[in-house]
Amino acid sequence: SPFPVSGQTVVLAGHRSAGKSRLLPMVARMLARPGLDLDAHLERLHGRPLRRWVAEAPQAFRTAERQALLDLPAGALVAVGGGFLSHHPDALAGRFTLVVPVCFDTYRERLLTDRTRPRLRADVSLEEELSAVFHEREVLHARVPTVALEDFLRGCLA
Repeated sequence: SPFPVSGQTVVLAGHRSAGKSRLLPMVARMLARPGLDLDAHLERLHGRPLRRWVAEAPQAFRTAERQALLDLPAGALVAVGGGFLSHHPDALAGRFTLVVPVCFDTYRERLLTDRTRPRLRADVSLEEELSAVFHEREVLHARVPTVALEDFLRGCLA
């Protein structure tokens, strides 16, 4: 169903820079639930800037990110970081996972100009990193049961 059941956690997921945080307040209004940005929540919880954390201790960050989602109360609405869908498919089981779409050109353009985000592969150029990460994650995203944003919106507006 393109609509979450009562008490089901709703997860906004997708690539980095897809617009998950920007869409969160709109989805929160549609569902009449407060929305939580998981990255901002993690920074508050651990008192550690995400950019440095991901660069210095990626595994520890991924573990904390997964646990933070699992610790949320049932029925929460949360926007997760760009790596969540590919790193923690198991943590999304039983949750209503909405995917925010973004094409490669838009993703590339946004991330080339956004210097606030952590590099994921310091050993290659930014161009190579963006291409590799996007295409690898596309394959991993396809393995997770998700709902397309357009189907959800169509359901809301029907």
